[in-house]
Amino acid sequence: MNQAREGIWSATEGSALPAAAAPRLRRLSRRTGFWAVAFSFLTLTAFSTAPSGLYGLYEQQERLSSLTITIVYAVYVVGVIASLVLVGHVSDWYGRRPVLIAGVIPATVAAVLFLSWKSLAGLLVARVLTGVALGAAVATATAYLSDLDPGPDGVATRRSGIVATISNIGGLAIGPLIAGLLARYEPHGLTLPYVVLLAALVVGALAVACSPEGRPAVHPRPKYHPQRLRAPVQARGRFITAVIGAFLCFAVFGLFAGLAGTFLAGPLHHPSPALTGFAIFLAFGAGVVVQITTTSWPAHRLLAAGIAPIILGLCVLVASAWTSPPSLALFLMGGAVGGAGGGAIFRGSLSVVVSTSTADDRAGALATFFIAGYAGLSLPVVGLGLALQYLSPRVALLIFGLAVGLGILAATPVLVRSPDRAGRRRRPLRRFGRGRCRYGRRGPPRRSRRPRRFGGRCR
Repeated sequence: MNQAREGIWSATEGSALPAAAAPRLRRLSRRTGFWAVAFSFLTLTAFSTAPSGLYGLYEQQERLSSLTITIVYAVYVVGVIASLVLVGHVSDWYGRRPVLIAGVIPATVAAVLFLSWKSLAGLLVARVLTGVALGAAVATATAYLSDLDPGPDGVATRRSGIVATISNIGGLAIGPLIAGLLARYEPHGLTLPYVVLLAALVVGALAVACSPEGRPAVHPRPKYHPQRLRAPVQARGRFITAVIGAFLCFAVFGLFAGLAGTFLAGPLHHPSPALTGFAIFLAFGAGVVVQITTTSWPAHRLLAAGIAPIILGLCVLVASAWTSPPSLALFLMGGAVGGAGGGAIFRGSLSVVVSTSTADDRAGALATFFIAGYAGLSLPVVGLGLALQYLSPRVALLIFGLAVGLGILAATPVLVRSPDRAGRRRRPLRRFGRGRCRYGRRGPPRRSRRPRRFGGRCR
């Protein structure tokens, strides 16, 4: 029935095929389409961080400085945020499938540029396109997964939230690892990783093209406007908590995604791209493990549980640079512990956003959430990259750890607050009729307009 309805919708809402050809459009089932969207999302996020495992090679072969690498990373994040603001919410109007497919196209162009234009200019253009692709797809794919796996009451299931977070954080983890490992089997190291990822992107786009639509296009479509930073009116406090959590956990992830190769090749004296990819994988992968093993935890518990590990991870990370000699083991351990805390905070924050938004504004709310997250992924790391031009790596890392740690401590009262208690409103006092008094006693209905009292004011 769903496949037939999808075929009719495709033929009547602007498809170039005649109505007689509609049965030829073979769509996957909703369950299979759910996993196809997850694969495409995972591939795109993996491709977005794959260059992070190769920055050491770019520094060697193209003679790029740490400041240049920071700029390359920054333009990628700028592309993500700009795309989230401009098109991150339009799948609420045009449908999930066409927007997600359109988001993969810039990524495929970027992969071709990585292969054919290896200079600094080509690297900058390709990274901007990668950011544009991820910004267009990240909120759309998350909303798409929620649409394809609704619960009995129409609210997205826990499975869709878990798969979305694993596809996001897990893709960010395996991208540098795959790139770093594949770079060992190719003379220059900058070709084979992009060939493999380009093939995966094409397969993912074809799988999404065969998937059922999660939210058909709206007719008439509203007038276009960029994404406005907004919170669901019914849960504004919980949404702001989720945004704060996204900013803080992405700040820790950004250190590894942007500058892990610089620290490994510099103070730690380990320039291997495979080791760089493993370090990034360890940080993001620990977050994925936490998300898998805490599936039954409520959102506020996840947010509270992630604070201590992320602060401890920052302390160990800073200590790795201040030991004599600098410790690779402590660097990896700090990334794993901090990544575990960041994974808990990220999943708790994303669960809050998905549960408090409706299908009509879910992509817009997710776009706002990811704008805050990718701002955290970029701003602290860019500041750290600039500080490396004037300070030693261990002093710059100490300043970074103090800034992020103090930010987490300042946000702790908001993060640990139970969302039920934070969002609960005091009921107004009931002046007439039967009501429950503050001490739990009920008063019988009275004809008099004078309120009945039993040791306290009735509500």
